[in-house]
Amino acid sequence: MALKEALLLLLFKCCAKKLGKSVVLIESGRHLGGVTSGGLGFTDYGDKSAIIGLAEDFYHRIGVKYGKTTETYTFEPHVAEVVYNSYITEANVSVFFDYRIISAKIVDKKVESIVVEKSSDSQISTNVVITAKMFIDCSYEGDLMSRANISYTFGRESNALHNETHNGVQMLTKHQFPDGIDPYVIPGNKSSGLLWGISDETLARQGSGDKKIQSFNYRICLTNNKTNRIDITKPDNYNPQHFQLLIRLIEKTKPKSMRSFLKQDLMPNHKTDFNNEGPFSTDAIAMNYEYPDGSYETRKKIVKQHEDYNKGFLYFVGHDPQVPQHLRDEMLTWGYPKDEYKDNNHWTHQLYIRESRRMSGQYLMTERNALGTDVVTDGIAMASYRMDSHNAERVVVNGMVKNEGDVQWPQNYPHPYPVSYGSVVPKSSECHNVLVPVCLSATHIAYGSIRMEYTFMELGEASAVAAVMALEANTSVQEVDTKALKEKLNIK
Repeated sequence: MALKEALLLLLFKCCAKKLGKSVVLIESGRHLGGVTSGGLGFTDYGDKSAIIGLAEDFYHRIGVKYGKTTETYTFEPHVAEVVYNSYITEANVSVFFDYRIISAKIVDKKVESIVVEKSSDSQISTNVVITAKMFIDCSYEGDLMSRANISYTFGRESNALHNETHNGVQMLTKHQFPDGIDPYVIPGNKSSGLLWGISDETLARQGSGDKKIQSFNYRICLTNNKTNRIDITKPDNYNPQHFQLLIRLIEKTKPKSMRSFLKQDLMPNHKTDFNNEGPFSTDAIAMNYEYPDGSYETRKKIVKQHEDYNKGFLYFVGHDPQVPQHLRDEMLTWGYPKDEYKDNNHWTHQLYIRESRRMSGQYLMTERNALGTDVVTDGIAMASYRMDSHNAERVVVNGMVKNEGDVQWPQNYPHPYPVSYGSVVPKSSECHNVLVPVCLSATHIAYGSIRMEYTFMELGEASAVAAVMALEANTSVQEVDTKALKEKLNIK
């Protein structure tokens, strides 16, 4: 079981343990919780009624940590990790920290065992073989899924493939450059070359498919508490040329606050969850194309590039003389919190991997599910967020720089809708004892609605119960009685 989003398998492990099964939890890093303990303290949920089961319990426990009796959806990273660790302590389970999957042994369409290696120092002498009857891949990347020969895809499907309307290439208006931003190093001089971050590719047809990935960034926890603040210093590989588009955007729009290009959601104790905002921000557009199928070494390089870019963005805004003084002054009121990420120089351990591989499973969730047109009867979790894709490329259109790929649709949050059990189950022709609750079977645009952390938690819990049911019935994950599963999950 490969795991980056450790919470999911953590909940699975605690749930399965309560049901009398032994479980091994494998975490490729050194912290539990993935991006939820990695800076995403401002929870996106749409309709709160969709948050059920152990997901609801998690947010209730967060509230307790802040002296509240109700669920709390805005929190500090270290508080989230404390709650995750409490599940581990209560269930009395051990965790294989700093291990990742390198291979799987398949026998009769079942994963019989996997081999894991030390993430930080891979040597044959420290490899571990883990044998189990059931596996759940809760990683953001789907690394067990791919090694189990389960089919998958990544990128964006064409609208025509599954009769959708907002998939594929989408040149829309959100997080978009205003008209008139020149893309060339010397304005008006095409021969001077493009500014950093702009592709020389020709914009493809609207709605056409490709293998481009919506952008990643970091959900950045900063503080403006002077006694808890560490100054933002110049990062590795800093290059101010990477941010010249920001200067042109500022010159064009004349923002009064950096909130126009940095989304700021306040958290307790004078901290914030900074996220992407506008056409040029913390999203490292087009820097992640090789991530889904990349080797561990390739991914490590991509992660470092994103870290350098995000840290560089913060430093540039606070220190570059091209940035207006009032914006620099505002940025300099913020710094890295002393009490967060103490073992990682106060920087989050988790890149925000919005989307990577997606399984080609027993049932495919599409935009029709998210809109309520198609309603499944085997729903094991609820989703309610709008379909949300960040930009996937930055190109030149009619001599101006434009972003492509951002979708936020519909504008009003849809009513909660069920996510199919079939979407976390491989095709029966491929594998019988693996469930995939994160890299589940969905089109790119449907995944943009489902990919909220609370829904992942619910899918992880449901996968745990289903795994136990399959074990007790001595059957495959495809043959689990979904009606009985829903009853156990208290889903009507």
